Amino acid sequence: MDNQIQEIVGSVIAAIGTILSAIASTPAQSVRIVDFFKGLDIVGNTLQATGNALEASGQGEPSLEKLGNEIQAAGNSTVIAGLVLNLEDENEEKLVITGNWLQALGGAVALGDEFEDPTAAGQLYNIYGNLLQSIGNSLQAIGGTINLREKRTDDSGGSADQVIIIGSWIQAVGSVLSVIGQLKEESQEKDAPSVP
Repeated sequence: MDNQIQEIVGSVIAAIGTILSAIASTPAQSVRIVDFFKGLDIVGNTLQATGNALEASGQGEPSLEKLGNEIQAAGNSTVIAGLVLNLEDENEEKLVITGNWLQALGGAVALGDEFEDPTAAGQLYNIYGNLLQSIGNSLQAIGGTINLREKRTDDSGGSADQVIIIGSWIQAVGSVLSVIGQLKEESQEKDAPSVP
């Protein structure tokens, strides 16, 4: 697969995954719906990990963007481990929190790469996209930490779930902006005259 196409496909797959995970963060009362949403979150994070890995693979040479995508893929894999491994409840949550922090770090690292070429097409979309994804993942990690603290003290205020939901949707919006930026960037590279 051509590297440009691989990056575009990867960003689209990652965006679909973030949207599925954001939908899965919606509070539910029914046990069946909760189980369905957990499965949806696993699928969403799997798609995000796959998409980020494809984007990193399409980068070709070492860069901050490639490193950022690799860190995000590792973060998604950590979240998946927290969701599927049969661990004590607190350890599952710690893995999910760690995975969200890793994703936030990956988004911040990839953001650094976007400032290298101020004339690149789609740069603004990529800047805002990576920034929003980092903010969204950070909010999810903060919400998970608040949830963990509330469980330890039997103080369920419910505000942590709102923070997680908001963070999930901010990340989803950021990933869609990144897709738009990736499309603009790759179309500019395709249309650029080749240098002999």
